Amino acid sequence: MSQSQLPHPKVGKNDTIKTYLTDLNGELVPWVVLPEYTVKGVRIFASEEDRKAYYRLRYNVYKVIPYARIAGDKYRQLQRDLAVTTDKKQQKELIKTCETQVKDLFNTQVKNLTITQGEILIKLIDRETGTTSYELAKQLKGGFHAFMFQSVARIFGHNLKETYDPEQERDIEAILRQAGYYSNRF
Repeated sequence: MSQSQLPHPKVGKNDTIKTYLTDLNGELVPWVVLPEYTVKGVRIFASEEDRKAYYRLRYNVYKVIPYARIAGDKYRQLQRDLAVTTDKKQQKELIKTCETQVKDLFNTQVKNLTITQGEILIKLIDRETGTTSYELAKQLKGGFHAFMFQSVARIFGHNLKETYDPEQERDIEAILRQAGYYSNRF
């Protein structure tokens, strides 16, 4: 469209609301901007057990979302702080301080998570940070500690090397999107 053809607001004598108009076959049609609306379908479950399993998964995801979000925020802040300093002693102190803060925040709550909630938390931490929990432990605590954490996790049925794949975890991804939780990665 050329500059002269662009619609301009038309205001009548008693009008208080300015609106853009388009001449459509001799009739003036107002432009109305509506808020974005997402159309959602109703989920139909094959059985009552599937419905209960889905709602149990939703409960577990909602329970661990705050921990994953805070862990991601702490990790990004730590990475920014570590990028600023080159002194190894100061870097170790920053890591220790961050570890202490995380332990103070989560120690009792994370210990009370179920095995399923722990698995979901491991996946969500990978989703949030882009790094597996094993790699985080290896970066921050060293290879030996990461190996020990992985060994203990395996005893309880977890795998710290587990990655998050949104295609494979469609239900978790749908629950996160319904909750309005979006990360920078997906």
